Amino acid sequence: MSARIDRLVTSGIFALDGGEWEVDNNVWIVGDDSECVVIDAPHEADAIAAAVGGRTVTAIACTHAHNDHVNAAVELAGYVGAPILLNPADKVLWDMVYPDREPDGPLSDGQKLTVAGITLEVLATPGHAPGAVCFYAPELGALFSGDTLFQGGPGATGRSYSDFPTIIDSIRDRLLSLPPATVVHTGHGDTTTIGAEAPHLQEWISRGS
Repeated sequence: MSARIDRLVTSGIFALDGGEWEVDNNVWIVGDDSECVVIDAPHEADAIAAAVGGRTVTAIACTHAHNDHVNAAVELAGYVGAPILLNPADKVLWDMVYPDREPDGPLSDGQKLTVAGITLEVLATPGHAPGAVCFYAPELGALFSGDTLFQGGPGATGRSYSDFPTIIDSIRDRLLSLPPATVVHTGHGDTTTIGAEAPHLQEWISRGS
């Protein structure tokens, strides 16, 4: 059976720099009826495991390590027996959530994860977080952008370990060069496309300067 994309929304708290915010997070499950990759594991390990069902999880792939993207990762890994993969540049954020537990493996720019006959290519996109990555699935015409790119603009850069010029460079150089029809599956909120967002780059730069 061909690969597909399943979406689950979980709810919880994003905490950083002494503040807390209620958030809804997208969990993206990419695969077929036999195996899948879980992209981000926020808030509700039981719900994510239920969405996976009886499939083999080949990896829990983290777009970045803000707590609202990884705070169910270790519990989920225990349920499904999958390795947690993270760009080592985000270790400083991971350690805030899991000071006594390391990720199981690294993610690096250009790395390819294979599942259900398709490829997820890792694109390093720092800015929202130092080790933020996106996953590009050309066979599905899909990008999983975490908190790097949303419908309407870049992810937030007003908190520790983030930088606005860096996220703009990441979006311009790594994402907007993808085919315009590429569907952007975001870490929060609705999907968009590369073609819908690309014309607004200069607006974002002006807004953020």
